Amino acid sequence: MLYRNGSVYTAADPFATALLVDGDTVAWVGSEQAASSIADSSMEIIDLRGALVAPGFVDSHAHLTETGIALDALALQAVSSARELLDAVAAAPGAGPVLGHGWDDATWADPALPTAEELERASGGRPVYLSRVDVHSALVSPSLAGAAALRGLDGYDGGARVTRAAHAAARQATRRLPGDVLRRHQQRALAEAASHGYVALVEMGAPHIGGAEDLRLALTWNNRTGEGMPTPEVLPYWGELASSEEHARSILGQLGPGVRGLAGDLNIDGSIGSRTAALRSGYTDAAGETGSLYLSAEEAAAHLAACSLAGIQGGFHIIGDAGLDAALQALELAAAEVGEQRIRAAGHRFEHVEMADAAAVETLARYSVTVSAQPAFDAAWGGRGGLYEKRLGERSKSMNPFAGLYSAGVPVCFGSDSPVTPLRPWSSVRACLEHHNEEQRISARAAFLGHTRAGWRAAKYSNPMAGQLVPGAPASFAVWEVEELMVQVADGRVQSWSTDPRARTPLLPALDTGADPVCLQTVRDGLELFASPALRS
Repeated sequence: MLYRNGSVYTAADPFATALLVDGDTVAWVGSEQAASSIADSSMEIIDLRGALVAPGFVDSHAHLTETGIALDALALQAVSSARELLDAVAAAPGAGPVLGHGWDDATWADPALPTAEELERASGGRPVYLSRVDVHSALVSPSLAGAAALRGLDGYDGGARVTRAAHAAARQATRRLPGDVLRRHQQRALAEAASHGYVALVEMGAPHIGGAEDLRLALTWNNRTGEGMPTPEVLPYWGELASSEEHARSILGQLGPGVRGLAGDLNIDGSIGSRTAALRSGYTDAAGETGSLYLSAEEAAAHLAACSLAGIQGGFHIIGDAGLDAALQALELAAAEVGEQRIRAAGHRFEHVEMADAAAVETLARYSVTVSAQPAFDAAWGGRGGLYEKRLGERSKSMNPFAGLYSAGVPVCFGSDSPVTPLRPWSSVRACLEHHNEEQRISARAAFLGHTRAGWRAAKYSNPMAGQLVPGAPASFAVWEVEELMVQVADGRVQSWSTDPRARTPLLPALDTGADPVCLQTVRDGLELFASPALRS
């Protein structure tokens, strides 16, 4: 396939307008004049008409089944009161459980939640599970609480809102689904990702989310041959605590080949929105509450040591500063046991890391820990009057220190944590450019690399050329309809765009237009995952 008459984002030629794909590989990139000389009848030729071809996105933290369920469940992001939420439940179609996702009481004028009895009446007795936007708490009806045996569990007081162990049990009760239904949810999520330019997703599995069967099912998408539409590649991790090298190997052996490590959603703490992230000092809007620490430093250290000895990646879900303190202490303890070099070589990864001061960043860099962050969190909750400020006050200004991580040499990759935030990669790139703290903004190029090549590297992918469009690299890319291309930097004191050929900097879509580029095609290893009718019209 020969793509021509557009723009190609490639380090091989910053002003390339054409790209040739041979099978699963990029065969050539170059100029329009050269494209005319090599075009022949054996090729399918696609006139880009000014469109951009760029490396496909990698979502470095996602949940396939949860995303598929959320896409088909009640969308509660626009709900602004308990009354509106109850009306949505009452109007839910069907006769089975009422599932919903996305309510955010921090944005309501009156933050009072509906009672369990009100949910039961609104649903007509149907079991109700409505996950908060961060998916670290939910609202459940009495019928679901009974079916999930929540009485006596940590995080259940008889009311509608559940957290911690009770939330995990309530969610699992609604996820005990036949294999074909789970598969349909995962397929829905993968199709959504492909339509937005993703060529790979890092699946963050854990026992409290979907269970081992859910992860094994996610693995099967990489082994399909000739069955329906190809999908983005799934890069799966599992979040289960290991106590020794033998235990770590045993866990992976039970899951089957293909799981990349024990760095899934193994929670050290919870979330800011649900006030379960572990903090050094209390929440500004809830006196005395400091969140939940689910693992001790000693437990986390044993896990990191076990994974390091087994030569696999370990890691944790970490949000609060006290949670990160425990993880960093675990790094030091594990290094004392197995040696700093083993820790560095394993390529461990920490997810989220929203509250990291300079000392923490220095420790992460010293141990070569990758931070897998979510820029859309800052876009949704940062800034004046946002969730972070409501929950944390002045501490909110230092949240998600992307520039600080980059400048210290910490490896960084980006994801969505879907369904917490949508699978919208350009919005995520824009969030890096427009971070609420100007000192933590990074350039569009740095953000784009963090959403593409860095995702492959963070997953220790076998092909070192993945994530770039140069001859010999995998043909994994997306085609975008764009309004304008430019070079964009985060510092307002520097000229924000340039087309000077002497710069030799590949151009990216202008992201200050208020709209994301439109995906026209997504290709992984030469296989078309998604195509808009406009591509070949």
